Amino acid sequence: FKEMRLVIVESPTKAKTIGKFLGSEYQVLSSFGHVRDLPKGDLGIDVENNFEPRYIIPTKARKTVKLLIQAVKETESTILATDEDREGEAISWHLVKALKLDGDKEPYQRIVFHEITKSAIEEALKNPRKIDIDLVDSQQARRILDRLVGYKLSPFLWKKVARGLSAGRVQSVTVRLVVEREREIQKFVPQEFWQIEALLSKAKKEFTAFLVKKEGIKNQKEADQI
Repeated sequence: FKEMRLVIVESPTKAKTIGKFLGSEYQVLSSFGHVRDLPKGDLGIDVENNFEPRYIIPTKARKTVKLLIQAVKETESTILATDEDREGEAISWHLVKALKLDGDKEPYQRIVFHEITKSAIEEALKNPRKIDIDLVDSQQARRILDRLVGYKLSPFLWKKVARGLSAGRVQSVTVRLVVEREREIQKFVPQEFWQIEALLSKAKKEFTAFLVKKEGIKNQKEADQI
């Protein structure tokens, strides 16, 4: 197979369709989504060392990774064609790590396309690019925040509210903002204030004027005096 090029996409359905477009010079396989993730059993983040994540290959992805490693060995080069969003970019980056694509002995390219048509894929193959590490970092930050908030706050919710609840990085902050605003509303003490306006006329044209020089008119008595 060494003359062939390996193309890796996220979904098996997409792999089947793209395989029909590309023909016999390409082998198209699917990663079935993410091939590496944080471990389930523990936090998996070194909070003392710049929040360094510890990735593993989950049990459900091991068979896929093994097949992809074999395919990498049997083909000339690898083309990472995962989705263009941050999840897709991260999957490509994780594939580089999991499949040991060093760019030298095992060369690879990154391509993206916006529609699954023969012309779009052929155009993408003509314009490969590097992995966008900013997008990868964005996905990693989201994943790490999810884990930190979920693993630290969820047990607190089980203890204080109800078993089985989970805390999310967005939901938790939103709840706090709502609670803080509600507390402000409850503490708010209404105060009476008055405004003075006058109906004036000039050259037979009427207009309303508001008193702005005097502020803090607290009651009707003050308003009447003014």
